[in-house]
Amino acid sequence: MSRYVTLLLFAVWFASTPAAYAQKSDPPKKKPNILFIYTDDQSYRTISCYPEAYRDIKTPNIDKLARMGVRFQAAYNGSWCAPSRASILTGHHPFSVQSMTFKGQYPSSSYDPALCRYWPSVFRRLGYFTGQIGKWHTGADAGFGRDWNYQAVWNRPAHPANSPNYYKTQLISFNGAKPREVEGYSTDNYTDWAVDFIKGTSRDKEKPWFLWLCYGATHGPFTPATRHKNAYPDFKCDTPADLFGPRTGKPDYVQKMDVWAKGKDGQPVYKGKGDYQDKEGMTLNAGVRQYNQCAMAIDEGIARLLEALEASGQLENTLIVFTSDQGYAWGEHGFRHKLGPYDATIRSPLIVAMPGTIPTGKTCPVPVSGVDFAPTFFRTAGFDLPWKMHGRDLTPLFKNPDAKWTEPMLITHTGRSFGKDADDPAKMDLIEGVPWWVASRDGKTKYIRTLVENEIEELYDLERDPHELTNLALQPEHRATLQRMRALTIAELRRCDAGFVTRLPRAKTE
Repeated sequence: MSRYVTLLLFAVWFASTPAAYAQKSDPPKKKPNILFIYTDDQSYRTISCYPEAYRDIKTPNIDKLARMGVRFQAAYNGSWCAPSRASILTGHHPFSVQSMTFKGQYPSSSYDPALCRYWPSVFRRLGYFTGQIGKWHTGADAGFGRDWNYQAVWNRPAHPANSPNYYKTQLISFNGAKPREVEGYSTDNYTDWAVDFIKGTSRDKEKPWFLWLCYGATHGPFTPATRHKNAYPDFKCDTPADLFGPRTGKPDYVQKMDVWAKGKDGQPVYKGKGDYQDKEGMTLNAGVRQYNQCAMAIDEGIARLLEALEASGQLENTLIVFTSDQGYAWGEHGFRHKLGPYDATIRSPLIVAMPGTIPTGKTCPVPVSGVDFAPTFFRTAGFDLPWKMHGRDLTPLFKNPDAKWTEPMLITHTGRSFGKDADDPAKMDLIEGVPWWVASRDGKTKYIRTLVENEIEELYDLERDPHELTNLALQPEHRATLQRMRALTIAELRRCDAGFVTRLPRAKTE
């Protein structure tokens, strides 16, 4: 055999070996980026692609995001700002978030990072570039250099005197530096900084990234951007059926809700203290109009974020998640706030998109919880969970929104008490008269238990009664469903190691 033939045969053999195939294969795919957009007090009713949205409002860019991906019918991320964020950052329900305390001038708070670990530190250690922009509400320690590579943070716990400034001059700390006053409309500022981050101005371009963008809107005082102050001139909202009561089948504290009055022209008006969140005497209609006007700058921000992702070639490799910390009631069940266990007070929008990976224009009926985000992000990045988390990985629902799902949704409210401080309901602290409660959903069935001795339980069929006006727990024919949902809720509390599960006050219907 000639030397030429020998070399030729060797070349053919080498080309067929696995090593040669490995050299020819495509380079490993870069880990996906994650853009987590988190608004404040933004009810699902402020998003026009939700069927229950307020009439005539428009959020064209958030609607576009929904067409690009999957819209979840219901997300329950928390009962108020701090616990919802604590659950996001730890993967734990508030009753397991250890060392978090609120003391001093509100919203002053603190925690021990050794006992209350925030998972972005794990992403950072495993190669992600982590960023956080906007509102911070979980301890004066915002975690720069430990949890975050980049921050432009409005740290409310560290600067209580500046904490009312949701829309005007804010104290912003960039990358752990001494905070400085930043003027301008906060929603637009946050979008500017997020666009710069996406484009690579303030991050390592060689690393995949996670960005938690925390808008302060639509929190009170409801202050729209100047360009939106005349929007929705003909806006009219319906007066909730039980704004003034009677509120049949509701717990005692709901019966006592009394923050609305009848104005001179018959319109409901707010009769609160007139603090930084609300104006005493504001009509229900004016308040809801301004609330939706504030959402318009967020919607415009979504357009800019999508443009930045597309222009930089990152759109198809970025998981986009849009949601809010909780909803916001406008007269439903007498509330003018969050805190309550009803959809009007706490239900948030949730939209996810990733072109080419997540199906487009779909709706998912499964109710999900704020503790589900961390396990989902870890699965998206291909990482193992660093500690036990209470939520479930939602990626199967991202891929198939109609997939069979048997896991219940759990949400709890323990006031300003976290971790071991939430072990005993007898020591509960009340916020605006609202006691501690637990709630769960299994499909369209919702169960609520107020943690007060001899109080009634609540059971709602959200398909037939979406406004939660008829408490089925008081009807004997629904006793089997009540018992099933009660047992399911207690089982979830046990699974998540709730300290108070052995101290649940006896319910009136037990």
